[in-house]
Amino acid sequence: MSLRSFLSDVVYSVYSRRLIQQASGRHPRHIAVILDGNRRWAREAGFADPTHGHRVGAKKILDFLSWCREADVEVVTLWLLSTDNVRSRSSDEVAALLQIIPDIVDELSGPDAPWRIRIVGSPDVLPTEAAARLTAAALRTDGRDGMEVNIAVGYGGRQEIAGAVRKLLKQHADEGTTIHELAKILDVDHISEHLYTSGQPDPDLIIRTSGEQRLSGFLLWQSAHSEFWFTEAYWPAFRRVDFLRAVRDYAVRHRRYGG
Repeated sequence: MSLRSFLSDVVYSVYSRRLIQQASGRHPRHIAVILDGNRRWAREAGFADPTHGHRVGAKKILDFLSWCREADVEVVTLWLLSTDNVRSRSSDEVAALLQIIPDIVDELSGPDAPWRIRIVGSPDVLPTEAAARLTAAALRTDGRDGMEVNIAVGYGGRQEIAGAVRKLLKQHADEGTTIHELAKILDVDHISEHLYTSGQPDPDLIIRTSGEQRLSGFLLWQSAHSEFWFTEAYWPAFRRVDFLRAVRDYAVRHRRYGG
């Protein structure tokens, strides 16, 4: 190791410890992440195949989850594939993603994985084989203790809310409730109970990589009171120090619910 590399590691270690100290105290229970910038990272790194960025980004997930466990995070939601991606990306790229994503989810659901996986999204937009692999991976972690990990695949925020309303209407129709009766009692909790994240706390902190500063439909309902943290780093280049900065910034913010 060169002297320059050694000094860089020392500075990085000292800075990381300082961030941990600054972030002590209030920490987010639920962190949601838009894993953006994989293709741009691949292009700027000189790779002809942009799907290489998706593969490197998939491997980054294991590191990220370990950082979240160290920070006592209870729920993590990772947006890996949107409904818009399925429709707008090239068929070759979508096919590659639908191999990469089940592969990494299989790895995340291994016998020693210290978390439970929940698949959030519409399986109808996915090929049967990919949807079956994701469902099987989640079932393998059923009943495990530890952090909950939501894998958002074939996910769209508007579609989620529409689906929740459909489930709500069907439930009450099966129970014999009329539309007029439902209209009298309907509140936000009724809809929340039918979202993909039902039973989980809403995200305290939403991180988006790659410099984009928008939600793009991610967790539209659940993000009403979330804090946001945007970084220029592409997802494959996202580091532990970036994660610690996000958690530190969250810790020092004064959350104004509804204001």
